[in-house]
Amino acid sequence: MKTIRIGVIGIGIIGKQHIERYSKIAGAEVVAIADVNESELERVGEQYGIPNRYVDFRKLLERDDIDAVDVCLHNNFHMPVTVAAMQAGKHVYSEKPIAGSYADGKMMLDAAQQYDRKLHIQLMTLYYKETKAAKTLIDDGRLGRLYHARSTGFRRRGRPYVDGYATPGFVKKEISAGGALIDMGIYHISQLLFLLDNPQVERISGKIYQEVGMDRQRQEQSGFDVEELGLGFVKLSDGVTLDIIESWAMHLNSIEGSTIVGSQGGIRLSPFSFHTTISDMEMDATVNLDAVDNRWHRLRENEDAMDSSEHHWIAALQGRVPLLPTADIALQTMLISEGIYMSDRLGREVSAEEVFSESQSTAVKLD
Repeated sequence: MKTIRIGVIGIGIIGKQHIERYSKIAGAEVVAIADVNESELERVGEQYGIPNRYVDFRKLLERDDIDAVDVCLHNNFHMPVTVAAMQAGKHVYSEKPIAGSYADGKMMLDAAQQYDRKLHIQLMTLYYKETKAAKTLIDDGRLGRLYHARSTGFRRRGRPYVDGYATPGFVKKEISAGGALIDMGIYHISQLLFLLDNPQVERISGKIYQEVGMDRQRQEQSGFDVEELGLGFVKLSDGVTLDIIESWAMHLNSIEGSTIVGSQGGIRLSPFSFHTTISDMEMDATVNLDAVDNRWHRLRENEDAMDSSEHHWIAALQGRVPLLPTADIALQTMLISEGIYMSDRLGREVSAEEVFSESQSTAVKLD
């Protein structure tokens, strides 16, 4: 297998996670890193034996021995750094969400087409055992015609920074572009769009909230101005619908996991279960996902390419598997999130065309 040489831009919490995952993938080699924090740059470089370290990411992009870059920056930096990397001839893997706005995400897809580069977005739920089992059932026709899905995500009190972890950049709109919907909702919404074969978004209705009390000092220090709870209802093509609830903070002990239903069966993703009717009897079935996953790894060629987002990226760059349309799916999730924000602001349902026409770049201008 060809060794893929990678440069990582941004070595904060997420960047370190990506480097750690690459260190365990055969055929992946991180050869350069870039970050404005020079002391952390040196520490991480020493820890992982990465010889080339840059405070200016543009210097990393000048290297001609790098196949792809991994962008692990805050949301509003994704578009300008991705476009710069593609202009430098590099394939790009970006952290979720695709960008801070639909307009910026569209620019990234346009750049990938213009410069004939691969664009991959980190959507980890696509590689879960539950997702792979659900897709197998759907592809085998066990659910019949799919018509409705429910995207759910729950934290009782897990807002970044104000609840004790991560940095203020996650909760400040000028950097992150949004809250729970952008940070966690993308995982659950994209998972269902993937299983629905990424239908087109037609109309969106939604509401966002920030109601649960938080540490006052941390609230002031962070400038917390994003949603902790996002709700939505989306009309998709072919009569398919999707409803959404995504919580960073809510006074409940749990909510049910995401679901998808069809004319012949339904699936709950977490905990995984399959529901259907056989011989005029309602049947609820569970699956030994670990056993299934073990068998598929033994029988299916290149099954390791679905072990994680990083595994898939490396396998696609090696030419072993086609790249999943993660950029297209991530752009659709951004369209939905931005539509929910617009619907909340206007107090009515909005069309996808309205989001297309009104979406504006939130990207940080690079010096």
